[in-house]
Parts: sequence; C-alpha cells; structure tokens
Amino acid sequence: MTRELRSLITGSSSGFGRATAVTLARAGHRVFAAMRAITSKNAGPASELAELAAREGLALRVIELDVTSDASVDAAVARVLDEAGGVDVVINNAGVLSQGPLEAFTVAQAEATFQVNYLGAVRVNRAVLPAMRRQKSGLLVHVSSAVGRVVTPLFGHYSASKFALEAMAECYSYELAPLGIDVAIVEPGAFPTTGVMANAMQADEARAAEYGPLFALATELWKPVIETMKRQGPPDPQQVADAILRLTALPAGERPLRTVLDPLGNGAVEEINRKTADVQRAYIAWMGLGGVLGRAGG
Repeated sequence: MTRELRSLITGSSSGFGRATAVTLARAGHRVFAAMRAITSKNAGPASELAELAAREGLALRVIELDVTSDASVDAAVARVLDEAGGVDVVINNAGVLSQGPLEAFTVAQAEATFQVNYLGAVRVNRAVLPAMRRQKSGLLVHVSSAVGRVVTPLFGHYSASKFALEAMAECYSYELAPLGIDVAIVEPGAFPTTGVMANAMQADEARAAEYGPLFALATELWKPVIETMKRQGPPDPQQVADAILRLTALPAGERPLRTVLDPLGNGAVEEINRKTADVQRAYIAWMGLGGVLGRAGG
C-alpha cells in the first residue's frame, strides 16, 4: 500500500462491520469505526474496539454515527474530514433484519428497515461524496445480501431494502465513474455470528400464525444451510472482511461492481449477476451511455 487509506465503516459494533474495521486497521488503514449509542447500548463493543486499537497500536478510532439521523451522519463525517483531511473508503455496512410474513410487520417497521438498510447508505454517501468529488477519488462499498438478488419467502422487507440498496449502488457506479469514484457491492450469504439475528425486528406473531404452514416454514428455511454447515463447517465472517480489504487494494477503475460471498449457496446469485450484467450492459449501450461502463457496471 503506497499510502494510508482513510476508511469509514458503519455498523462496526459486531459482525462484518467489526471484523472489517479491525482487518483494515491491521492492514494499515486509518479507520473510523462508526456505530450508534457508543455511550449506552454499544458502550461495550465501542470500548473493546478502542482497547484493541490501543493494545495493537492501530489507527482505529470509534465514533458515534446513527445512520437513521441526518444530523448524526453529518456530524460524524465532518469529524472524519476534520481529523483525517479526507476520506478514501466508505463501507455502508449497518443493517437490520426482519423475518416473517410481510403482512405481520407494520408500516412503521417496514419504514424502519428502509431507514437503516437503504436510506442509511443514502445519507452517508451524500455526506461523503462532496469530499470524494473534490479529491477525484474514492470507493463506496455497500454490504448487501444474497437476498438482495434472490427473493426468499419470509424475508420480504429485508430483501426489498437490499434490492433497493443494490439498485442505488449500481446507479451510483455509472454516475460516479466519470468522476474517479468507484462503487462496489458485497453480497454475503448466510453467515453465523454476524449480530444481525440478535437485533432482528419481531413480527406480529398472532397475524403471522394465520398463515399456518407458511409461518411454520420459517424454521425450515434454514435446513439446506444447516445441512451444508454440518458437511462443510460454518463459514467464517472474516471472509467478508478480507474481501472488502481486497477491494480497497485493487487499482481504481478495476474493482468489480459485485462480489458474491455465499459459500453455502447454490450459485443462484452468481448466475443472476452474470445474466443481468449482460442485459444491463446492452441496455446502457442502447441508451448511448456505453462509455460510462468503462469504469462501472462490471
């Protein structure tokens, strides 16, 4: 690495976010590990990260950032820019899960899912992009999901929010490529110990129960994954952090738009990506925008 990369990561209290923050810092990045409630709910994780950074001499600072608040996002980004003088890598990792029939979640719960999984990234990107445009470089990474490309029953609102994230990120890839800014989407499949299940939104069980066998199917959905884990062992979330590190190390303009990390999957996401990439390229060319794809849309 020729110079220290200044990296901001949301949702760093656990799972992929925490692993990525530590991995990038150990690789020489100057990391701002962002999470909400660092003096209350996440005081423990915040303190543990700070202690690890001090013990290993890492350039890693924990900062307060709630992706659902414009003021919090703006304040956090202003702090990063003030302390680091700019930002090179932004990783939109914060997310919230919901599992159950769509009808069993209120409109307020659906809105809350989109506030974190989609609008959170919109806020962060909008806050950091002026600085990236001024320096004519940067990388926006969006941690999506396999169900951001394939629909799974009982994950409707979560899947919809990740589909929206994917569409937004791909659109950004076209718009930002001429400005020297790369965009990447990381699509993890089922990984254990990411912290997402522990904070999952709860469905209205009475309404969900009215779906009968479909509601009971919730426990069955994971059987193929569980059986694969028994044969192969559970995948290590560190794989996601390592993949993000590799993306940051690639030369500008050579980063793939999508990276699939679904060791327990059946190849469906990879197949969809291959087919839609061809269709998307043809569509963009038909619109007369083919030159944009020199740095985007791969």
